Amino acid sequence: MQRKMSLEALARELAARAGADTTGRSSETVFGGHERTLRQTAIALTAGQSMSEHESPGDATLYVLQGRVRLTADADAWEARTGDLLIIPDVRHGLEALENSVILLTVAKT
Repeated sequence: MQRKMSLEALARELAARAGADTTGRSSETVFGGHERTLRQTAIALTAGQSMSEHESPGDATLYVLQGRVRLTADADAWEARTGDLLIIPDVRHGLEALENSVILLTVAKT
């Protein structure tokens, strides 16, 4: 298992992949996975792309590596930019990239 990685380099790579993909998205699991309790996934979205409303399988945070995003849950919305950390509420929520963005999503499954 790799013990060290550059999230900045990974963010650049995923942003380039998302920009070249017709979906405007790209992602890579950084740590964990479905068989582990903790999962970290880097996700790149081009401006205007979104992740539709969905449930979270456990406690989750979102760290913005690049760009600016809006997290929505019920009637609430939070904007975050590079360097911001959002705690994802335990309700249905969605995410929109307000500009080309890369996030690090951390989920601890219950």
